[in-house]
Amino acid sequence: MDYKVKQQKQQTTTTTTSKNMVNHKEQQPDNLVKSITKSTEELTIQENILSTSTSGQSTTTTTIIQPVTTTTTTTTTTTTTTSTSSSVLIENENGSSVVIEHLKPEVEYGNIEYKLQLISPTPDRLEHLTSQMKWRIGEGAGECLYELGVSDDGTAVGLSDEDMTLSLETLNKMAKKLNADLTVIRERPGLSGGKVVEALIRKYASTEDFSEIRVVCCGNVDAGKSTLLGVLKCGVLDDGRGKARLNVFRHRHEVESGRTSSISQEIVGFDSKGKIVNYNTLHSSLSPSEICESSSKIITFVDLAGHEKYLKTTLFGMTSSSPDYCMIAVGANTMGATGMCKEHLGIALSLHIPVYIVITKIDRAPENVLAATMTDIKKILRGPGARKLPVVIKNQDDVVVAARNFVSDRVVPIFTVSNVTGENLDLLRMFLNLLPARKEWESLALKPAQLDIDSTWNVSGVGTVVSGTVMKGVITAGETLLIGPDDSGNFIQTQVKSIHTKRLPVKHVKAGQTASLALKRIKKEQIRKGMVIIHPSAKPVATREFVAEVLILFHSTTISKNYESVIHCLSTTQSARLIEMDKEVLRTGDRARVKFRYLHRPQFLTVGSKFVIREGRSKGIGRIIELCPFVVEPIVHKISNAHGHSNAHLTNVANGGAIKKQTVTRAQRLKIKTSDG
Repeated sequence: MDYKVKQQKQQTTTTTTSKNMVNHKEQQPDNLVKSITKSTEELTIQENILSTSTSGQSTTTTTIIQPVTTTTTTTTTTTTTTSTSSSVLIENENGSSVVIEHLKPEVEYGNIEYKLQLISPTPDRLEHLTSQMKWRIGEGAGECLYELGVSDDGTAVGLSDEDMTLSLETLNKMAKKLNADLTVIRERPGLSGGKVVEALIRKYASTEDFSEIRVVCCGNVDAGKSTLLGVLKCGVLDDGRGKARLNVFRHRHEVESGRTSSISQEIVGFDSKGKIVNYNTLHSSLSPSEICESSSKIITFVDLAGHEKYLKTTLFGMTSSSPDYCMIAVGANTMGATGMCKEHLGIALSLHIPVYIVITKIDRAPENVLAATMTDIKKILRGPGARKLPVVIKNQDDVVVAARNFVSDRVVPIFTVSNVTGENLDLLRMFLNLLPARKEWESLALKPAQLDIDSTWNVSGVGTVVSGTVMKGVITAGETLLIGPDDSGNFIQTQVKSIHTKRLPVKHVKAGQTASLALKRIKKEQIRKGMVIIHPSAKPVATREFVAEVLILFHSTTISKNYESVIHCLSTTQSARLIEMDKEVLRTGDRARVKFRYLHRPQFLTVGSKFVIREGRSKGIGRIIELCPFVVEPIVHKISNAHGHSNAHLTNVANGGAIKKQTVTRAQRLKIKTSDG
C-alpha cells in the first residue's frame, strides 16, 4: 500500500474525537466507556501483520487498542511522521516499515506517568520527582507505570541508548527512596530513532500493607477452571487427567466427580520484581501466610462452580466477594461458548465487572474447532448485548497494551493456553502481574469501617470467627464495633479480639482486603451470612423495603405485583416480594422502577448497590436508589380454644425480646368446657 494512502487513512481516523474524555479522579469505569467515541475505527483491531521484504528484515508490529485522542497534529518529513493518534507507520532509513505506538495525553490522576527524559536532575528536582512518584504509587495501590521517552501529549519521541540508561538510573534512585523496585517490562521504537521504555515501579513486600486483587473464575462445567488455578498456584503442569485440580478441591465428592460445587479461594503472590512467590521453593508448597509475607501483590482467585444446579452458589460468590475482575474459562474443544458460559458472562457484564477470557485445552482441539470457538466468542462479545472489543493476546506487547486498557471495561483480552504443555501460560502470568487495581479503595478507607460477612465459624479455643470483605474504613484489633441487623433490626456491640488475612495475623485491615475476625461477647448462633460489622459512627439502620431500578434479562411470561424471587445483593441472599411498580407488567428486556420487600428479615443495604434477581430460569439485574427504614411490626399469634374459636394476641418485639409460644393448658380447656356446659 502506498505511504500517502496510509497517511490519508490515518488522518481520516483522527478526525473522530472523544468529546467527553475522563477528567475527574473518581469517575466510574462505565462513564469512561461512555466517554469514548464508538466509531468504526474503535470497534476494529489491527490484526493484520504489517511486513516488508526489503533487505530481508521483518516488520516490528504492535496491536493497537488505544482510542483516538482529542488533539491531532501531523507533521511530515522525508523519513518520519509525528502524530498524536494511536499509531503511525514510518519508514526507516533501511526501507523497513515500523509501527510507532502513541498514547493518549497524560492525565493528573491514575498510576501512569510520562517522562521524556530524566537526566542528572538537581537535588530539588529529584525531590519533586520522588514526591510525584509517591503520588502515582498511591494511585495504583502500591505500583505505578513510567513511560520513558514519551512527551506529555503521548507522542513516543524516544531516547538514545545513553540517555535511556541515565534516565533509568535516575528512576531507580527515586524508587529506592520509596522502598520500591524497578522492572522494565517493555521496549518499543520511538520517532527519533531511539526507544521508549515502559517500567513498572512496585513497593517492597509488606505484611501489613500489600495490594490485593480479587478475580472470580467462571465458565461452563468441565472447562478447566480448577485445573488452570492448580497450575497457576503450584507451577506444575497437568498430566491431562486432572491431577492439577486436586490442589484446589475442598471436598471428597469434588475429587470423585471432578466438578467444583463450593466456593474456594486460591492466592498467587508476586514480589516487587514481578516474580511469582508460590514457585520459590524446592520442597513443599508455601502456606498462604508465607506467600503473603513475601509478596507485594496478591491475586486472589475465587473458584466458582460451573454446573447449572450450583448457580445459586456461583451467584453468591460473584456478588459477595466484590471482585475486581472476572475470568471466563472456555474449553477449546466445545465449538464455542456453550452451557453456563454465556450465563456467567452475561451476569459479569451486567454487574460491570471487567472480563478476560481464557480458552483452555488447545492441545486437544483441532484447528477448525479452535477457530470456530474463537469466532463464536468474538461474535458474542461484539454483539449488541456486550459491545466489547475482543483482543487475542499473542505476544508480550499485546499483554502490556491490554493490561493498560483493561480497567476501562471496554477491552476483553482473550488467552489461548494449555495446562498440559504450558503453551502461552507465561503470557497469562505476565497479564496477572500487570493487572491494575480497579476500585478506589484509598478513598473508601477514609470512611467508617464496614465488613460484609460471608462465612461464620466456631473455632475451638478462639470462639466466634467471621470472615468477609472490608468494604469501607480500617478495622483494628481491640476495636468495639456493631454487628447486625438481627431479626428485629437491631445492631449488637462486639469487640474484635484478633484479625487474620490470608491466615496471617495482622493488627489492622483496610478497605479492599478480605479478613477473618475473632469476636468477643457474641455467639455463632446470633450471626448469619449477610450481616455486617460496622463502626458505630456510621449509625446503621436496617431496612426491609427498598426502591430500585431493574432490568429483566429473561422471563418466560410476564411479571406483575406480588412476584417473588431471590435477590443477591453483595453478601445478602433472601427472597423478596415485588409490592410496587411503575408498569402493569414486565417482560424480557423491560426496565422499570419497582419496590421490593424482604419476606423474612431486614438487611443492611446501601444506596447504589447492584443486585441480581433469580427465580428459576428467570434473571434480572437492578440498582438500589432508595431505602425505606425498617419499622418493627407486631406479630399476631392465634390461639384456638376447644370449640375452634380463635383469639388474637399481639406480641411486640421492638426490644428484641424472645417470642414465647402461647398455648392453652389442660386446666383452661376443662374450665372452658365446664362453663360452656
